[in-house]
Amino acid sequence: MKKITKVQQKNFLQQKLSTSPQWAKAALLKVYDLQTESEQAAECTSESNGVGFSGTDGNFLSSLAVQLRTRRSLSEKQTVMVMKCMKKYWKQVLHMSDVEQLNSLILQAA
Repeated sequence: MKKITKVQQKNFLQQKLSTSPQWAKAALLKVYDLQTESEQAAECTSESNGVGFSGTDGNFLSSLAVQLRTRRSLSEKQTVMVMKCMKKYWKQVLHMSDVEQLNSLILQAA
C-alpha cells in the first residue's frame, strides 16, 4: 500500500469537510461530542482541553449541533456555514478516524 502523508490527509479532509454536507455534519456532531458536558449544556467553549470547538465557534457550532441532533436537519444556509467552519477541525476529525479506511479513501480519490 502506498504511504499517505499527513499533508495528503489534511488536504483530503479539508476538501471533504468544506464541500460535502454529509462529511461536515458528521464532523460537527463528532466534534460536539468531544465538548465537555458543561460546555454542551452551556453551548459554548469554556475549557482549553484541545478538543471540541474553539472559543469563537463554540456557541454557534454547538447550537447547530443541538439543532441537527434534535430536528435532524439544518437549513441550506446553516449547512454552508458548517462546511465553512468545519474545515479547520480536520485534525480532530483525523484523530477520530479509522486511519486505514481514510487512507484507502484518499487512494481511491487520487
